[in-house]
Amino acid sequence: MGRMVAGVDSSTQSCKVVVCDAETGTVLREGRAAHPDGTAIDAGRWWEAYQLATADGLLDGVEAISVAGQQHGMVTLDDDDELVRDALLWNDTRSADAATDLIDEFGGASFWAGAVGLIPVASFTVSKVRWLAEHEPKNAEKVRTVVLPHDWLTGRILQEGNGFQRWTTDRGDASGTGYWSAREGEYRPEIVRAAFGRELNLPEVLGPSERAGQTSDGRIVAAGTGDNMGAALGLGLRPGDVVLSLGTSGTVFADHDESVADERGYVAGFASASGGHLPLVCTLNAARVLTAGASMLGTDLAGLDELAMRAEPGAGGLTMLPYLDGERTPNLPGATGLLGGITRTNATPENVARACVEGMLCNLEFSAAGLAAQGISIDRVLLIGGASKSQAVRALASTIFDAPVVIPASAEYVGLGAARQAAWALTGEYPDWKIAVDDELAPGDGAAGRRVREQYAALGARVEWA
Repeated sequence: MGRMVAGVDSSTQSCKVVVCDAETGTVLREGRAAHPDGTAIDAGRWWEAYQLATADGLLDGVEAISVAGQQHGMVTLDDDDELVRDALLWNDTRSADAATDLIDEFGGASFWAGAVGLIPVASFTVSKVRWLAEHEPKNAEKVRTVVLPHDWLTGRILQEGNGFQRWTTDRGDASGTGYWSAREGEYRPEIVRAAFGRELNLPEVLGPSERAGQTSDGRIVAAGTGDNMGAALGLGLRPGDVVLSLGTSGTVFADHDESVADERGYVAGFASASGGHLPLVCTLNAARVLTAGASMLGTDLAGLDELAMRAEPGAGGLTMLPYLDGERTPNLPGATGLLGGITRTNATPENVARACVEGMLCNLEFSAAGLAAQGISIDRVLLIGGASKSQAVRALASTIFDAPVVIPASAEYVGLGAARQAAWALTGEYPDWKIAVDDELAPGDGAAGRRVREQYAALGARVEWA
């Protein structure tokens, strides 16, 4: 057995750990433990889950480890580096008004797009910092340092291993705070002061292969990164690749060599964990659209798949706008889903199922068009996440995106990306790990895909909040 490294995926739902061969990336061991549900969590529970996930000698022989964590969460620490309050997670929306206020105070979206590559929304750390200052002044007074979830777990691993020296982060995760510029490669202290009312201690931003520290028993702890950046590392993205990640919510992202600034706020100009940039669009509705469709039709996901494949492209004119829980891209938090174009002829279970799949994919194609508007080429689409297992999703994606679709083998790509970063920190060389592929689909009927997209856009243009 060769040298071993470990990657930690500390997500909203759970802590997953993969132990890999440092040379090939082959997964040798795995562990996992659940995180508590909620949008505000005691960060100590993440440590408990990490301990459970790595129990029974999972890390024996591991020479380097890295953490990829959920982005944007606000972890607050006092003078003694003790937790001040529960961490506010990316999906905590109480800071929505704070985000709007920050946009207005700096003169609008153009400032933010140019300064940090994103427009504040409730998800981003800067909005949560403002909310804390306004709504919990006693807690805010105690806060000296703000770190991100992956920063905190990285530091906690080093504290436990008697190797902690200072709080660190990486450029990928830092770029999702709203006060670090991927273009300039530095914090924007005037934004921090405006958001919180005074300066804060912020983690040192490390480069892609730098080390956050080393435990007393010699284990290297890499810089770590955000979960989306970890997935990009795990997939080994190349120019022209666009990732379509279909979890409960959806993300569309690509590796890019330049920073982007989208004043509409659709594309977040994140940095990547590999030294470049990772422009990303996020939607609230992805796999949940399929689940809701199956429930509406009284079937399961396999049944929805079968029904959708029996319908023609365009579902006989039936179209779904899949804003079931509001939407983030486009920014329509108060919107609801809409099934339009219903006639006696097209009102069939097959067409309803098809409309659910087409609507979900068209909303994500709209997101991908936001990347294309920033000069990012879409040569092939990599389909990952739970909904990528759907045969209907696979078949329709190549038509709606009018591009080749690649289905990587099912794997923990966030954890694999973290493990790849750990190997990079261990050896000093970027590991050339091969990614297994389950399927490759050629572009579908371009004319049919165009008709479906036009049908979707026409319905969206007719509703009042679109």
